[in-house]
Amino acid sequence: MSTVILAEKPSQARAYVDALQQNTKQSGYYEVSDPILPSDTTITFGFGHLVELAPPDDYDAKFKHWSLDNLPIFPEKYHFVVGADKQKQFKIVKKLLQAADTIIIATDSDREGSNIAWSIIKQAGAYTKNKTYQRLWINSLEKAAIREGLQHLRTGASDLPAYYEAQTRQISDWLVGMNASPLYTLLLRQAGVHSVYSIGRVQTPTLYMVYERDLAIKNFHPTPYLELQAQVQVEQQTFQAKLEPYQRFDDQNQLNTYMASKTVQIGLQDGFIAGVDTTAKQTASPRLFSLSSLQSTMNKQAHVSASETLKAVQALYEAKLLTYPRTDCQYITDQEFDYLLDNLTAYQALIPEEVVLDHLTANKRYINGAKVQEHHAIIMTKTIPTPAQLQKLTPLAQQIYDLVLRTTLAMFAQPYEYQETVIITQVGQALFKATGKVPTNPGWQVLLKQPLKEKKNQKNRLFCPKLPRDNAYK
Repeated sequence: MSTVILAEKPSQARAYVDALQQNTKQSGYYEVSDPILPSDTTITFGFGHLVELAPPDDYDAKFKHWSLDNLPIFPEKYHFVVGADKQKQFKIVKKLLQAADTIIIATDSDREGSNIAWSIIKQAGAYTKNKTYQRLWINSLEKAAIREGLQHLRTGASDLPAYYEAQTRQISDWLVGMNASPLYTLLLRQAGVHSVYSIGRVQTPTLYMVYERDLAIKNFHPTPYLELQAQVQVEQQTFQAKLEPYQRFDDQNQLNTYMASKTVQIGLQDGFIAGVDTTAKQTASPRLFSLSSLQSTMNKQAHVSASETLKAVQALYEAKLLTYPRTDCQYITDQEFDYLLDNLTAYQALIPEEVVLDHLTANKRYINGAKVQEHHAIIMTKTIPTPAQLQKLTPLAQQIYDLVLRTTLAMFAQPYEYQETVIITQVGQALFKATGKVPTNPGWQVLLKQPLKEKKNQKNRLFCPKLPRDNAYK
């Protein structure tokens, strides 16, 4: 009884091999042995999309040359092919899969990984009733995670819906591209525009959104407006206050009318403190990262594109330092929380700042197994890198690892605590509001510094006077 483990690419196969006791490298595959595996087990791999949809001329030679008369192209049955540069590896994989009694799908744990694996299996003629199919589903390429996953395999049938979803998306992309690209190109040529236009199901509407945004920026005409503010002086303290409720004025006449109605004038004018309210507040650390939230943060902090962030996170995943990157979840389960807790001291040694990490019980803001479906949030693995290993990473990968590390550790830190004072000042019949904050415990902000949203309030950040009611001012 033979078993074949099908990986997505060579580096992934190598990670599996390294997690097992013994291996022998062959051309295009590895022979492996380990007590957790059946006796006759091999690991082979594709090159990502080893199998792809065939081009239109594979259905009919007439489609090789674009013509409006040949549109639309809508095959009754879709053909899949293997590229010429991938034929050698496909023949190796095909032979192994056909001979196997059990096939373990070990491509990336997502819909596209499922699509890649099942497309290879079907193209190889290895999808038969007399074979057993299983699915390896893991969030990390660490040895422990791989071994754990191999001992708790899912059924192959449970993976088929993901394959059908991904292949449906793949076919829809093909249909739009192979029909809309020649259609628009040929129609534009008839109108005198001679070029080739690539139309895609995702790329074209996305490009149009970028175009609309660029056009809006180009055509934007700022509209001037006026605000009414007060510079309040109480004894030796001065602070800025905004009209409460806040409003803007289109021109000077509108402002003058308002000021007259409220008996407010430009320049020095007596008033009084109508209210002082000081409240102790706190904020929890940011949520853990999904891929999109990490990409957004990296774009704001370092102007890094989404694709650059994904590439760097993928490299950190393959280096076994971060968990699976393509996730839309910002929660982890108790299992991940436990191993983070076990390695807390080692993680903390990777940062120079001294911070108290004493929140050691699971908090539903971060740990909620019910909200984790395919993959949990992006966090560190159990592998603790040495300074030398971190230095070997690209600068971007180092920055991302540090950000994920600090954000994950922040959930163990104390909340950021501060006193917020709101002062209402009355001038005539108008009210003006000023807000100031005084930190009392930096908490998790030691790790992540000051949030961007608080930088706008720097002038009043340290202002928190204790003023009696009806205290006159000018």
